[in-house]
Amino acid sequence: MVEALLFFAPASLIIIGALIVIFAKNPVHNAMGLVMTLVSLAIIYITLNATFVAMVQMLVYAGAVMTLFLFVIMMIGVDKKEQTTDSIKGQTFLVSGVFLILISLLAYVAISSDFKWDLWFPPVEFDTEGTPQLIAGVLFTEWIFPFEIISLLLIVATAAAIALAYDTKKRNSNA
Repeated sequence: MVEALLFFAPASLIIIGALIVIFAKNPVHNAMGLVMTLVSLAIIYITLNATFVAMVQMLVYAGAVMTLFLFVIMMIGVDKKEQTTDSIKGQTFLVSGVFLILISLLAYVAISSDFKWDLWFPPVEFDTEGTPQLIAGVLFTEWIFPFEIISLLLIVATAAAIALAYDTKKRNSNA
């Protein structure tokens, strides 16, 4: 019973934080919803005895990356007038269609496996605990390419946000 409570309490906070990220109108509120999601995920890591991953989650993602996101949001400016018209014709129908396809795929996977998720995700057996040396050895040998792709993605996203903010400020000063 305690294990279920230790899972469902942070899991519900993850879902609430994700909904805030999706549906909040203010970008700062979106970022705070993401912080709530990341902190709740760290709590789940702690309950799974993955304290190293939980601390990395808190320091790197909930700390450094979210600070960077907030700086970028502030640089873009949250006081500008929001765009209320669709920039792409039919984007609402496109997003709804993709959402329905994903939900249908999830329902198909669930029904075809008789709701037994271990058929798709077999349990992983670990013979040692996740020491920093073991994690670093695997991360920087077998997982170096995805690790570098993520860092490149963060750099490109930050540069694009700065370019958009600069372009917007340049257009506003010329008008």
